[in-house]
Amino acid sequence: MATVLYITAHPHDHSVSASMAVGRAFIEAYREANPSDEVLHLDLFQADIPQIDADVFAGWGKLQSGTAFDQLSDAEKAKVARLGQLVDQFVAADKYVFVSPMWNFSFPPVLKAYVDSVAVAGKTFKYTSEGPVGLLTDKKGLHIQASGGVYSAGPAAVMESGFSYLKKIATFFGIPSFEPLYVEGMALANAEESKAKAIAAAQDLAKSF
Repeated sequence: MATVLYITAHPHDHSVSASMAVGRAFIEAYREANPSDEVLHLDLFQADIPQIDADVFAGWGKLQSGTAFDQLSDAEKAKVARLGQLVDQFVAADKYVFVSPMWNFSFPPVLKAYVDSVAVAGKTFKYTSEGPVGLLTDKKGLHIQASGGVYSAGPAAVMESGFSYLKKIATFFGIPSFEPLYVEGMALANAEESKAKAIAAAQDLAKSF
């Protein structure tokens, strides 16, 4: 049995959002093809995703200097503990499905905050004498990204900073397979046709993911 962490970063649901509609189609098809697998949904717009702020740095610094966890301030304890929960959940999963819209050529800021929460030395990567090495070498991932225009190829491809960033992070973590599923042209005349094709592609991909 595998565990799939389904990570969504959209304030709307599948009835409004193209990325969420394709993500929902993928997950439903995946569940049908893999009934014994566990799917955990992490809605980043509803979940507690702490920013890496002064409380977090202070808490980490105190722990590194030998201070007991129960001696941290209430804010430090809450944020440090939550960050630990998020990275442990991420490491425990076998597969990752990220779903997000393209906002200003990237993704919603809560997804960057989440990436920061799981980029933890000793958990998802480690430092060695030859540089950092990823620790998640037995995982795989998918990024479903919707956009108004077309950014997977052509003149606008250089502007794409959503999947390309997550791909860099996945490589840094050692994840050997991390692929995109683009839901493009949602602001163009043939948006519904493009969305339908993306849903069909998601359903097909789910069978072998």
